[in-house]
Amino acid sequence: MKEQDIVIVAAKRTPMGNLLGSLSSLPAPALGAVAHKAALNQAGLLAGDIDEVLTGCVLQAGMGQAPARQAALLADLKHTTGATTINKMCGSGMKALMLAHDLIKAGSINIALAGGMESMSNAPFLLNKARAGYRLGHGQLSDHLFLDGLEDAYDKGKLMGVFAELTAKQFNFNRAMQDEFAHTSMSRALKAQEQGWFQQEIAPVDLTLKNNTHTVAVDETPSASKLAKIASLKPAFAEDGTVTAANSSSISDGAASLILMSAQEAMRRDIKPLARIKAHASHAQAPQWFTTAPIGAINKVLTQANWHKDDVALFEINEAFA
Repeated sequence: MKEQDIVIVAAKRTPMGNLLGSLSSLPAPALGAVAHKAALNQAGLLAGDIDEVLTGCVLQAGMGQAPARQAALLADLKHTTGATTINKMCGSGMKALMLAHDLIKAGSINIALAGGMESMSNAPFLLNKARAGYRLGHGQLSDHLFLDGLEDAYDKGKLMGVFAELTAKQFNFNRAMQDEFAHTSMSRALKAQEQGWFQQEIAPVDLTLKNNTHTVAVDETPSASKLAKIASLKPAFAEDGTVTAANSSSISDGAASLILMSAQEAMRRDIKPLARIKAHASHAQAPQWFTTAPIGAINKVLTQANWHKDDVALFEINEAFA
């Protein structure tokens, strides 16, 4: 490892809560603060050691100014620490890490706290015409979760799941294949949960409701899933479609935080890195084909790293309709 390499020295996340589930009483910045504090503790760092906070967050309406800064202050970071909120849809948290990497690489900062946070449960409904006035007839509520999170911005009203259907047809992914993938994925998640494999990365969330305090320490979605029902669910986005609520991503609440620094800084502080960032890359294409964008990103990052795909032991590809 070279001194100028950028390394990850801490990585913590909250449990993942279901829509209107166990974490729905907390706004995104509160969830982000839990992850921030846990990451600081894992690395053995003080609040004043952090130079910059970058946090991904998509559904910001009604949250108040500067959600990333809210999370930073709730985590007791210094008022002098800069904080920036990143919105790149599903890739917001990942982009926050990439920007943190580049800031450290450029010498602008020494230590960054980066990650993502979201409370989809708390996305409000919007009255888009209320400011100008509703003069006659019925008004309309817009769901912030749909409008700014799940719908295509260019083909109004079309959910992104419709494009997942396009991908399934293009590559001949039938319903059985998708259900099998979902069943395998959920089975693995359940096994990991049962074996306690997630415990080391999860920061428990303490909640106080009606004067009663309890702790959420496990992901809510796996245990709430019913594997036997996967094959019987109706298509979610097209009458004759193959994409269902079971074989697409869940609507969740949660947060994750990582701490990045140079390898030289880690050695100076006697901190053992968890991982080294070899390279990163972004790729974009026509919005309706967002599902296959990772292909371009993988090719770019392999070129940057001077790797061949056969050099990679494990690919982890996270996307809404993987």
